[in-house]
Amino acid sequence: MTLAWYGHLRLQETGISKGWPLIGVIAFSWGIAFFEYCCQVPANRIGFRGNGGLYSLVQLKVIQEVISLIIFSLIANILFQHQELHWNHAAAFLCLIAAVYFVFMKP
Repeated sequence: MTLAWYGHLRLQETGISKGWPLIGVIAFSWGIAFFEYCCQVPANRIGFRGNGGLYSLVQLKVIQEVISLIIFSLIANILFQHQELHWNHAAAFLCLIAAVYFVFMKP
């Protein structure tokens, strides 16, 4: 979803999609997002405890958010090289690590 949500901004910066109507940008983004959904939906079905998997719904969501933010950081640094990571971003990642720890901690 990260590439679908933010990739079109890079295309606009480079002039490729500058004249595209909003509906064209939406269609382009949905085309990219389709492939992610093709991976994410089956992974959630397989991983969900109610279907014999290992994870609760909350755990699946936290895993998805952490993966999404890691991918976002990579894409932001590759596509948008003028975007820098600062100390507060590192602190936020540490909070994510804490979130993963707490969500997987036995009650």
